[in-house]
Formats: sequence, structure tokens, C-alpha cells
Amino acid sequence: MQLIPNLLMTDDDSAFRQVVAEGLSRAGFHVTEARDGQEALDLLEMSEVHIALIDVHMPRVTGLEVIQQLSERDHSPPCVLMSAQLDENIRREAERLRAYRLLSKPIRLHQLTDVVCAVLADVYGWQKPLA
Repeated sequence: MQLIPNLLMTDDDSAFRQVVAEGLSRAGFHVTEARDGQEALDLLEMSEVHIALIDVHMPRVTGLEVIQQLSERDHSPPCVLMSAQLDENIRREAERLRAYRLLSKPIRLHQLTDVVCAVLADVYGWQKPLA
């Protein structure tokens, strides 16, 4: 039996978040949604997540702040940051906090699915089951 990876999709844009979550679910992943960074942190306390997909610009707690807080924990999932407004400061801070990947929006679903599969393979040795 193959493990179904748990993904956390965090974005304050509900339409984007829902489309991505639905697409990743259809690709065979279990996806939990969070509306902002604080909700993501709360969900990460309560459940095992293999990859956190996190928007940079959100109310309450930003994506960079989520990664900062996760870095202080014993076990934290690899984090993929996403933003429509990337600049050098965000890139530097994401690198300093060891974000696994930084993606520029808009993101095509197949691109994000490929990134998720690559992270799972690299970090956990996971291989996508054959259809």
C-alpha cells in the first residue's frame, strides 16, 4: 500500500487556494487548506504534513513568518513559498530560512504538481504510483 502524501495549501486568495487544492487532490494527494499563516501554523500543530505550500503575502502571519516559526520546531515539513510579488528581499529571506523552493505566481497546476513530486522524492524517497 502506497502512502498518500499530506499537503497543506495556504493562501488568502480562496479561489486560487481551492483550485490548487482540488487539482492536487485529483493528482492523488490529500490536501488540507488554510486561509492564512496563523491557520497554517495551527493545522501543522495538529496533523502530519509532508509539504507546506505557502503564499508569501497573507494577513495575520506571512509565509516567511510561518517558515521562521516552523524552523524553531523539532520536525517541520519542507516549505514551498509562492508569490506574485517576488523581490530580492523575499528571495534572500526565503533562502536564509531554507525554504525548499520559491515559486513565482501565476503557477500552472502541472508545474506545482511536478514540484510537489520532486520534493516528495527528494525528501522522503517517494515515488508516484503508476496509474
